[in-house]
Amino acid sequence: MNAGFHSLAVTRIEPLTDLACAVQFSVPAELRDAYAFTPGQHLTLRRPPADAQAASQEERRTYSICSTPQDLAERGELRIGVKRITAGLFSGWLTGELRPGATIEVMTPAGRFGTAVAPDNDRHVGCLAAGSGITPVLSILTSILRTEPASRVSLVYGNRTSNDVMFLEELADLKNSYPSRFTLLHVLSGEPQLSDLLTGRIDEDKINLLLDGLCKDVDEWYLCGPLWMVTTARGALQAGGVPSSRVHAELFYVGDEPPVPVSAAAAQHADSDRSQVTVTLSGRTSTVSVGYHGPSILDAVLASRPDAPYACKGGVCGTCRAMVTAGSVSMTRNYALEPEELAAGLVLACQSHPETPEVSLQFQ
Repeated sequence: MNAGFHSLAVTRIEPLTDLACAVQFSVPAELRDAYAFTPGQHLTLRRPPADAQAASQEERRTYSICSTPQDLAERGELRIGVKRITAGLFSGWLTGELRPGATIEVMTPAGRFGTAVAPDNDRHVGCLAAGSGITPVLSILTSILRTEPASRVSLVYGNRTSNDVMFLEELADLKNSYPSRFTLLHVLSGEPQLSDLLTGRIDEDKINLLLDGLCKDVDEWYLCGPLWMVTTARGALQAGGVPSSRVHAELFYVGDEPPVPVSAAAAQHADSDRSQVTVTLSGRTSTVSVGYHGPSILDAVLASRPDAPYACKGGVCGTCRAMVTAGSVSMTRNYALEPEELAAGLVLACQSHPETPEVSLQFQ
């Protein structure tokens, strides 16, 4: 078993929509410290391959936690939200085949999206989510409402129709429980509503209208959804004068974008040329030969170090963060690291390709 993974029992599967469900795990008392999390973090689930020797071919998927730290501490409950995607073998298994009583290998929580919750906080938190992007946001806003009596939360939640809204009843219950501190706006792109503001896609114009009205005094923003929504919202918030330090974002879908051209440094090397990449992980150092073109550094490392951390392999989750300590690399895409982290030498191993004959990385 890979480091960081434990087998957890599934105790409940709750249908949310025709395509989505919440999966609840039971965490034994002796593992609760290991699974302690910050609202907004995610879990990586693992399905081993049929051939135990083919560790690099195992399936992993990342799903955000929708429960609260209080649920874990008091009852050992840990819950994720899952939406089935077209041809998604993993999400199809979770939403269609999994049954209570099964066990799943689950990595301890990870991710830097989220917020520290404290009883003496007094703030107005704005949340913008679309589709299954509500999952980590639900953990954030529920934790704030339960723990911070002086804080307020405003949520704008976009979906196509009311039948597509995940956690519909749970959100309604929160609104009823905290009517003066929780503002909930459902925006539906494919279903007319009484207000034009709540009908249609969450585009730049709609975000600007919301900023001019409901959300003027927001102290912090939390965005979670597809790339187009997060990019649009970031731009609108920045144009509205909101400092980037107050805007936190998580992506659940990036889509197929054209690959970034090969860097000038890598283009100087022939297809057969190799770089010697040394990685340090869990106190142990290994060296692998990696081509300047083709598979990423992470893929090459996994062939001999199956304990290398990763989840999405799409440049989104940040699980495979590593520090470049010698040489240089280029990345195909990056949706997880901030500019200051890039300046400090951090890269995503799943998106990294060598540019120099020798490279050294230290996994974080």
